[in-house]
Amino acid sequence: MDNAETVVTKPRGLVVFDVEGVLYPKRRFIPFEATRKLGFLKFLKTIFLGFLYEIGLLSLETALRRIYKYFEGYTIEELHYYFEKIPLLPGSNEVFEYLHKNGWKTALISAGIPNSFIQELAMKLKADYAFGLKMESVKGKFTGKIEGDAIKKNGKAVILQEILNREKLDSQNCILVADDRNNLQMFAHANLKIGYNPDFMLSAKSDYVVTGNLTNILPIITKTIREEHKQTLSRNQILRLAIHMSGFTIPFMCTYFLNHYLIAILISIATSLYIISELARMMRITFPILTSITTRAAVKLELYEFTTAPIFYAFGIILSLIIFPPQFAYASIAILTLGDGAASLFGKKFGKTPYPFNKAKNLEGSIFGFIFALSGAVFFIDPIRAFIAAMAGMLAECLPMPLNDNLTIPLTAGSILMMLSI
Repeated sequence: MDNAETVVTKPRGLVVFDVEGVLYPKRRFIPFEATRKLGFLKFLKTIFLGFLYEIGLLSLETALRRIYKYFEGYTIEELHYYFEKIPLLPGSNEVFEYLHKNGWKTALISAGIPNSFIQELAMKLKADYAFGLKMESVKGKFTGKIEGDAIKKNGKAVILQEILNREKLDSQNCILVADDRNNLQMFAHANLKIGYNPDFMLSAKSDYVVTGNLTNILPIITKTIREEHKQTLSRNQILRLAIHMSGFTIPFMCTYFLNHYLIAILISIATSLYIISELARMMRITFPILTSITTRAAVKLELYEFTTAPIFYAFGIILSLIIFPPQFAYASIAILTLGDGAASLFGKKFGKTPYPFNKAKNLEGSIFGFIFALSGAVFFIDPIRAFIAAMAGMLAECLPMPLNDNLTIPLTAGSILMMLSI
């Protein structure tokens, strides 16, 4: 019997995936699933720690150590049970199946999920490498302590370089798919950087920005990008934009019906109810009326996580009503509701020129946004100040910033108007 010659084929390259925010929902991890047993107070503390990390006031390692400390005494089986309840984002299986069949090596690197769980996910997706944090356990119970390279400063970069060395590949053969700034440390080791629903820093530094289904990264990887025909807006997106732009009625309500402070209180109450409904939805509890509205208005990926955009939108309006004189507040709200809404609508329909500093936004959207913002602002202030405020608001809309643009747009516009009045 002849000995068959073994042929070792060098892989086409390595595709590295961040896990949270790319394969799993961005704001959906074990603490969310364990809410009932963890207790509401600790759950709120977990959210607060995550918020401090997002705005850069807390390192990821510090945030993770404090969060996982709450799970001291849990069995590994209990944590695994909650992990299994987290859904994979749409397109994940299809992407890994394609890459596996076409000779790509794949790696999962997570700073927030236990290593054994990531290894299990890698087996399901047929990924070649998997790294996560390490949990210390005694007699099957978690001690609350976590370790591992993945949570250290530049630890992900060290892991990635080790994989490249093992595969005898260099950075020219490496593609990175990530969503937040914690992955910037790996950028030097990847020739192609894809920001998937990225935060403000990755929007600026990625080679490409991708939203929607994860399969949208494949044309970039295979270098078959074509000029896309502009998409038809879905019913969800139309409803979402209608709700956003309907906020333009708030200044008129303040002028002709109710005191603007009372309107701010009513919006605060509605926002509180929305937060409760979202928390209930995460726990698979239906909250009458609100759950139905938010489900209809959410884009597909938002259905998998706690949706924060409406909260920032409400805060932007509330703060404008409280901080600025009425006419300035109303103009700022008009710039947010009409300008930002139009920028999103027309950017999706006609956008062809992404900004080099923020590839998630485009020039065409900003132009239409400015026109609508100016048209709304002149109802409340003179044309010159409306022009300047609309320009400032749309600049805040397109710049990559750590805060949500539903906050930065009205606060920037209102602050400019205050300075002009001095």
